Amino acid sequence: MHTAKAPPGPTEHIRQLVLRDAPDPVTRSRDFTRRVLAAWAWPPGAPWNPQRRQQVEDVLLVVCELVANACVHAGGPTQLVLRSRGERLRVEVADRDARRPEPRRADDPGRPGGYGLLIVEELAQAWGSTRGAEGKCVWLEIGAHAA
Repeated sequence: MHTAKAPPGPTEHIRQLVLRDAPDPVTRSRDFTRRVLAAWAWPPGAPWNPQRRQQVEDVLLVVCELVANACVHAGGPTQLVLRSRGERLRVEVADRDARRPEPRRADDPGRPGGYGLLIVEELAQAWGSTRGAEGKCVWLEIGAHAA
């Protein structure tokens, strides 16, 4: 009896940036993410077009929001991890505070701030947090065609 093997799935790529006590973690994270996405040619597919460029900009925006939230609300970020498997990208930002992040519903729409997790909810296909030994990890997943 001959059984055919299923073709292998897409390779998972992982890159990590240590942010514990790093100066300017938002800018460092944005620049790191831009370089990694370019090296991975993410989002996959051709040709490079305005929609794919917008998908990269959306990823950069949510990375900046998660890192900024860790700076303002969670004692600072400790690391950024990017994981790519085919069209799926996972962003993880670890911080020092174990409290689960909650989107803030601003009572006054004209008041600045408080919209970071609302942006994440809008652009990510899924997001959440998991507790760790020294805080938590806030994660999100976005697909190449989600934007």
